[in-house]
Amino acid sequence: MKRFGYVSTAAALAIATAVSLPFTRATAQSTPAGSAKVELPGTLAGRTVAEWLDAWNSGDSVKLGEYYKKWHLQRSLAAQMERRRMTGAFDVVSIERSEPRLLEFVVKERNTPNTAFTIIEIAPGDTTLTQSFLSRIPPGKSAADFRIDAATRKRVIEEGIAQLDSSYVFPDVAARMAAAVRAHLKRGDYDRITNGVTFAERVTDDLREVSHDLHLGVDFAPAGVPDERQGGPSPEDVGRFRRQMETLNCGFVKAEILGGGFVPMGGAPQNVGYLKFNFFADTALCAPTASAAMNFIANTDALIIDLRQNGGGQPGMVAYVSSYLFDARTHLNDLWTRRTNHTEEFWTGDVPGKRFGGTKPVYVLTSRNTFSGAEEFTYNLKNLKRATIIGETTGGGAHPVRGHKIDARFMIGVPFARAINPISKSNWEGIGVEPDVKVPADDALATAQRLIAERVRP
Repeated sequence: MKRFGYVSTAAALAIATAVSLPFTRATAQSTPAGSAKVELPGTLAGRTVAEWLDAWNSGDSVKLGEYYKKWHLQRSLAAQMERRRMTGAFDVVSIERSEPRLLEFVVKERNTPNTAFTIIEIAPGDTTLTQSFLSRIPPGKSAADFRIDAATRKRVIEEGIAQLDSSYVFPDVAARMAAAVRAHLKRGDYDRITNGVTFAERVTDDLREVSHDLHLGVDFAPAGVPDERQGGPSPEDVGRFRRQMETLNCGFVKAEILGGGFVPMGGAPQNVGYLKFNFFADTALCAPTASAAMNFIANTDALIIDLRQNGGGQPGMVAYVSSYLFDARTHLNDLWTRRTNHTEEFWTGDVPGKRFGGTKPVYVLTSRNTFSGAEEFTYNLKNLKRATIIGETTGGGAHPVRGHKIDARFMIGVPFARAINPISKSNWEGIGVEPDVKVPADDALATAQRLIAERVRP
């Protein structure tokens, strides 16, 4: 699974514009020719697809959960059921490729005009899936736009290597990655791959096998990758990105006061602030939303920040939110860029409204899905002894990434810098941030509330 978390503004715009996300709503599009329901083949792959469709189309969360468990798929069942509500059931409208263990096919959502290019492949042993992808077909496109040939595979490899040679944070690792993927190409390991989704995933896996860098990845966009512009994103790109941030409320999901009731001896009830946000957005667009959330919880007695589903974002927003948690100017993190040999420092700064302050207790909730910029926030506060970290060890990605166009349909996210904490002189790359209190992610909130209650008991 590719992860883009710790990104520059340009990369965020490029990725948001170029990457096709599964289960998203689109403008109306014509249904492909031959869109009547088709019969699935009687192969193992066909039977597995039928099993998935039966579970998905039933709308039964238990049945869908059993399917994911059987095939060892890590999925958020709550998120999948919300997507099920949006898409409705799926109908198979075409078979694009059929082999005993592999099926490439197109499905149509019953609730919308959307279609999606879908791949399921069963691994040897019949207990896991090698591939399980669903990628929306953009308006005006078809399954044919997912097809690639040998010339495309070679071009993507060579252009991707050129970007790694130029910018990847560790030049020696870039050279080893180049040798590895060229060897795969020469041996014919990619010859059977005829669609861009699978090829991007396979090359990403091969690059990461050498680098172990979860920020690094190749992506495929059937609608086309926008041109890189020397002057930055176009006004249209910025407008689309702004609308997307507004729709997502800049990543902020909850800002609330958990019920009072923690009453210290002889004191007033203690109110606990709870803040959940799922990415660190661009401050140029989202600083007011972040400030509104932080001002809302400013008068609470303790604060819980839930980053269990936060995949990262921009270091500027990490510093901005952190500024509400300190009374004095504080050095948070540095980023060193390979190509320029320049180190950029990140400090807390002036922010509008009232700060939560630097003395009241803060608890940060983490999971293995906490990644990148969310890890920086956690790592900074842990090293500064400003927060108690509760949950699971985080994902382990400390290299900011920038997107580069390879060709009309492929791009590569290249980690170009590394974080250097001013206290540890290191970072969390490859190891994650270890919590102070290790508990399963699902138990982290209750654990934080228990620790808060214990603080105020006589």
